[in-house]
Amino acid sequence: MFDPVIAPSGTLLGLLQRGRGDGTLHALTAPRAEALAALNHCVLHDPRHDWQVENRSLYYARLYLDLNGELDAIEAHLFDPEDVLDSDESRTGLALAVLGHLASYGRLDALQLLRRYAAHGVNWAWALDELALRDDDAGLRSLAAPVLARFPRDAEGEAELAAAVRDAFEPRPWRLWADDPRESIATRVRAAQETGCFDRWQRQLNSTGPRPGWSVGAVFEWAEQGVERGTPLHVPAARCLTAVAGPEDRPEIVEAARSGTEGARCTALRYLADSNDPDVLDLIEGAVATGSTPVVEAAVAAYERMRSLAAVDRARGWVHRPDALGAAAGRVLACRGAAQDRDLVLAALREAVRGEGPDAPTLWTLVDGTGRLGIACAAPVLRHVYRETASSHLRGRAARALAATDPSFAAGFAIECLWDCEETTRELAARHAETGDNRVVERLRRLATDPAEEDEVQTAVRSRFGPDAPTV
Repeated sequence: MFDPVIAPSGTLLGLLQRGRGDGTLHALTAPRAEALAALNHCVLHDPRHDWQVENRSLYYARLYLDLNGELDAIEAHLFDPEDVLDSDESRTGLALAVLGHLASYGRLDALQLLRRYAAHGVNWAWALDELALRDDDAGLRSLAAPVLARFPRDAEGEAELAAAVRDAFEPRPWRLWADDPRESIATRVRAAQETGCFDRWQRQLNSTGPRPGWSVGAVFEWAEQGVERGTPLHVPAARCLTAVAGPEDRPEIVEAARSGTEGARCTALRYLADSNDPDVLDLIEGAVATGSTPVVEAAVAAYERMRSLAAVDRARGWVHRPDALGAAAGRVLACRGAAQDRDLVLAALREAVRGEGPDAPTLWTLVDGTGRLGIACAAPVLRHVYRETASSHLRGRAARALAATDPSFAAGFAIECLWDCEETTRELAARHAETGDNRVVERLRRLATDPAEEDEVQTAVRSRFGPDAPTV
């Protein structure tokens, strides 16, 4: 999947793509046709950089409800001939999730569209998972025959069916079909369930991982095999070293960290960092200077896990370095530094935004640290990150940092956060938004009664309505 093209943050499309609360507020005041066009564009062209983590489906579903939006564009997208050519679930996953939420709100057209796609679409398993949460037993039973028809009645087809049953995210349809009164369906599903259980047991027996009695050298060899296969194993290998290494093995491990093969070096650095070895900080610095890219990444990651005073003190010297270790030092100070490190963390934050933009991965930790240390003069940079980032998770972190550093947050960004796509951001807003704005009171009441809202958000809302809360 290609990285999505994100429109400027000042446009309706850009706001909706980011999942910002202002996107909903602007859409409700824009011409309906314009708002629906932007909404359909977002749903049909998933704007998330990490579609498996970031939330958008409930956000978009609520806007469809508010706009009384038709589902013609979603239907055309799902049943486009491209559905057969592009089986990547990221092409249709967001649309199907939006339909699932709409179905839970009582939109029968969304429920019927999900049933049709489960019967005929390529990404049928996702649609079936959505229906498993919302459809009744009769609706799910009607899908048994078309779903099973996807799997030929030969050895290969039965194996694929067993894998589908085993890997199903929501097991309800398969359990229902296993008790179907139609013997041909029930017998086949029960056989697939039994095969899936056997496959799990067999995979556990056939594990090729570490065995009791392994030596330090054997662990390093296993890690190197992962490098050769393109599957990094240094993290589990470091855990294995914890079990097999003794004090007499330290010279071998230190030497591997200094000049070993890639897999061994990454493993040794991780193990020594987790053990707070007295030489590990020098070894990490040497690895960053002389190691390959995977070794540098492993060394930096190992360093960031360290929580010792020595690691924090070394960060104060490394933070000015213009390399990966300097960036990691800034993150270490953000996580574990003291009040004396505020200027260093603020400088790292500004440099990251200036050099890498508002979506830099390093900003996640730096933004958190800015809030933790209460760096009030960082508020302008945090507001910029909040407005411009395409990551709804990073925006939520920026909102939390602003709540801790910016006195204007409660009367400003906190209000629009009540409509944000991320439930953690809505929860933050429910605790902080000033209620002098009539929109806030109305929104809090709607969130309190919305059956699709997360429990944490509703708990935060109730805290504003309780007997000890300010008048709402």
